[in-house]
Amino acid sequence: MTTHVNKVHHVTTIAKVAKDLGEDEEWLHDVASELDIEDGVIWVYGAGDDGVMALTDFGIDNLIELVKTRRQL
Repeated sequence: MTTHVNKVHHVTTIAKVAKDLGEDEEWLHDVASELDIEDGVIWVYGAGDDGVMALTDFGIDNLIELVKTRRQL
């Protein structure tokens, strides 16, 4: 029997990623909405109803590549 082991030990919110990349958070959120769970995007929920988009390191790398592609259009 094989057991899945989650190797993600932290995530970074889209707000922090936007700040680190020097991008507008709303624009980056729109770009990141094209990514799927397999691309490293997750939603984090707290006590309220609203969720916060967060990315794994793999997700941040994928988002950076997507931003580059968007800028070339």
